[in-house]
Parts: sequence; C-alpha cells; structure tokens
Amino acid sequence: MVDWHLVKEMKPPQTQQEWEAEFQKYQQFPEFKILNHDMTLAEFKFIWYMEYSHRMWGRVVGLVYILPAAYFWHRGWLSRPLKGRVLALCGLVCFQGLLGWYMVKSGLEEKPDSYDIPRVSQYRLAAHLGSALVLYSASLWTGLTLLLPQHKLPETHQLLRLKQYVHGTTALIFLTALSGAFVAGLDAGLVYNSFPKMGEHWIPDDLLAFSPVLRNIFENPTTVQFDHRILGIASVTAVTALYLFSRKIPLPRRTRMAVTSLLAVACVQVGLGISTLLLYVPTPLAATHQSGSLALLSMALWLMSELRRVPK
Repeated sequence: MVDWHLVKEMKPPQTQQEWEAEFQKYQQFPEFKILNHDMTLAEFKFIWYMEYSHRMWGRVVGLVYILPAAYFWHRGWLSRPLKGRVLALCGLVCFQGLLGWYMVKSGLEEKPDSYDIPRVSQYRLAAHLGSALVLYSASLWTGLTLLLPQHKLPETHQLLRLKQYVHGTTALIFLTALSGAFVAGLDAGLVYNSFPKMGEHWIPDDLLAFSPVLRNIFENPTTVQFDHRILGIASVTAVTALYLFSRKIPLPRRTRMAVTSLLAVACVQVGLGISTLLLYVPTPLAATHQSGSLALLSMALWLMSELRRVPK
C-alpha cells in the first residue's frame, strides 16, 4: 500500500482493474524496481493484504481505546488521575498511527545515493516499535494497578533493593526489545548465523567498519547484531540474578509466581533468539521471537506491579 488515507483505504480493491491500478502504483517505487521487479499480481495481493490487515488492526485498536474511554468519561466512572492516563493513552494511539505511516513512507522514497536494497529506515522502525512498546507497557501497567489487589509488604532493605533490581531489569528488557528493531530494519540477523561466536571470532573484525564510529551502533549490521546479542545475554543474566536474589526474601505467593514466570519466559526467549539466528531467520520463528520479547516485558511489568507498594 503506497498511500495513506484514513477512510478511503478502508475498502480494498474489488475488481481486476482496480487491483491492476493499485499494482501499477506500486511499480513506480524503488521496492518494485530494485527488489521485486519480477513480482506477480498474486504476490502483490499477498503483501498488500498483509499491510492492509496491519492498518485495519491499528484502527480497531484505536477504537477499542477511544470509544470505551469516551463512554466511561461521560458516565463519570474515571477519577481525575485516571482521566490523565486515559488522555495520554488515546494520544499515544493516534501518534502511533501517524508514526507508522511516517515509517512506511521511508521505504517508498528514492535514495539516489544509496546502494542498499529498498527498506524502511531502521530509525523510524525503532521509533514505531518503541512507541508501540510504550503504549503497551502503559496500558498493561494501568490495568495491573487497577485490577491486582495491593500487597502489604514490610519495608525492608532487601525488598527495596529487589524493587530497584526489578526496575533496572525491566529497563534492560525494554532496551533489548527496542534493539531488535534495528536488527530487523537492517536484516542484521542474516550477517552472522552462528552462536556463541560470530563466525570464527568472539568480536568480529568489521565491528567498527563505519566512520564515524557512532554510526556503527545504528547502521552497521554486524554491530547491530552484536549489540543485540550482548543486550540479550545481559537481560537473561539479570533475570537469573534477580530470581536467585528473590529466593532469599519472603514474598507473597503471587509475587513469587511473577518472579518464576519472568525467569521461565526469559529462558524461552533466549532459545527462540538463538534458534532464529542459527536457522537464518525464518519469518514464523522471527515473529515468535518478537512476540517473546513482549511476553518477557509483560512478565517484568507484572513483577514491578507486585512490588509497587513497597515504601520508598
């Protein structure tokens, strides 16, 4: 889909002529000319419907946020602090849609100075994913704080340290998930398909091939994959250390369950990540790995909510 209309695109092409006209629009852009020049109309319909489904799902998400929020607001069921959260969440939903089109647009632009295959900007992809993660995290946190009953936890030094560790681990998990956008945006998962080494080396020779050096962090596929590996290993190490530390502290059953679930999902996520890499990034497995990052973030947020009543 090479254009964006809030209402017009709600209805897909109906006739053969409409599909051919839509296909001709696509043929004017670099992605077809350079990457998909032998694409058939049937193949075009598949990728068109993939994008169409994503956009329609985004609209459904927006309605699920905005319509109930308007109803609850009108009925007077929202407290003043909750109204602020609701406005922020609805604003994030709208911003996410605009950011999505801004991202897609980068993949349709002519880049005469680039010899790379046409793709969306990894920066915009990361921004779009980051915004989605923020929206999801804020929504889940709001729900957890409203639905889960409060714990009456004693104020101890160990519990305060545990809370700090959980906050730091959650931030690390978020950063690791966000770094995955750069891996996807640069196809960095296809650069070194071995583990634990990258090829024959622990530290590849082309890690700092770009100049200036800072570009490597966001634009060098080797460095992007290396960073994602390090962040992933750091995340699972932090979760494991958190679990071991929590065993020394008396915790409520539900909180203990959250800690154990966090460790279990972290182990599964590591397995998914390594498998995705070794198998040359098959799309279903890569999508499962991406979903796993959201599941891991969810477990971390659940644990944060379990400890939120610990006095500072």
